Amino acid sequence: MRSFAVSALREPPFPARRHPAVELAAGESAGWVRELGLIDDPAGLRRLAGANPAELAGRACPGGPLDRLRLLTDLISWLFVMDDACDEDGLGASPTRLAPTVAGLLEVLDRQGDPDAPAPVGAGPLGVALHDLCRRARARQRPALLLRLVSQLREYLLALLWEAANREHRRVPGVAEYVQMRRHTGGARPSFTLTELAYDAVPEPGRRADPALAAVDDLAADLVCWCNDLFSYGKERSSAPDGHNLVTTIAGETEQDEESALRAAAARFNAALVAYGERESALAAGGDEAVLAFLTTRRNWIRATYDWSLAASRYA
Repeated sequence: MRSFAVSALREPPFPARRHPAVELAAGESAGWVRELGLIDDPAGLRRLAGANPAELAGRACPGGPLDRLRLLTDLISWLFVMDDACDEDGLGASPTRLAPTVAGLLEVLDRQGDPDAPAPVGAGPLGVALHDLCRRARARQRPALLLRLVSQLREYLLALLWEAANREHRRVPGVAEYVQMRRHTGGARPSFTLTELAYDAVPEPGRRADPALAAVDDLAADLVCWCNDLFSYGKERSSAPDGHNLVTTIAGETEQDEESALRAAAARFNAALVAYGERESALAAGGDEAVLAFLTTRRNWIRATYDWSLAASRYA
């Protein structure tokens, strides 16, 4: 299935860039994971190392300071650990099983990274690591970005409950429903927000609410998540079949065979990539420094996801 994805997907027409400190960030982030107890078994550590979160972060944030590259790498590691706990280790098999963990993590988010708050105890290492991420984001003294990050992480956690309910009932959502929820389950939006911390200029809240910017943000999140879906489809189909993949939802809704659904998903990605380029060009033509930084973050993420997916063993 990976060979199909490589041949069917249009390569993003953006320059490929990579942070020079990827290896340093990888080693430091792996130490962070071990120190906080996010993963305590050799197999889990190998799985995370194979996913290479620092490589993805370094491609998505190729020019930021090392501390912000580390913060993004740690967030991606946290998201991978959370996703694997839900998708592969059974935590997300039903809402009743997942709900206590989500409740504990929501309590952590309510602290908004307050450095004077006592260490969280109700959500285990996941909660301790999440609080550390929020604390470090708060230290950047960009309250609008902190509040957006916390809100997006809440949406991510609540969307995981939606996935768990679908799994419990063996329900495959429709395409439109899936596309909407995938923007939240994929963790793309909080990753975009932390990447923006690498730039001094970001759109003010009023400008950020511009429908044109919101549409580009949606398209960027879609492209990141659909790229993941196409590269991961073969692994998901062979190991633990799951209804949460663009290919699966297209097949379920249209009753197409697997090959046709794969082609339809790839065509959707390619069309969205064209639409993204058109919308980005229109915004860039009249955009100020903050808008250009916003667009740079999204195009870097689209390109980074494609390049990282080609090499990461996470989807092998």
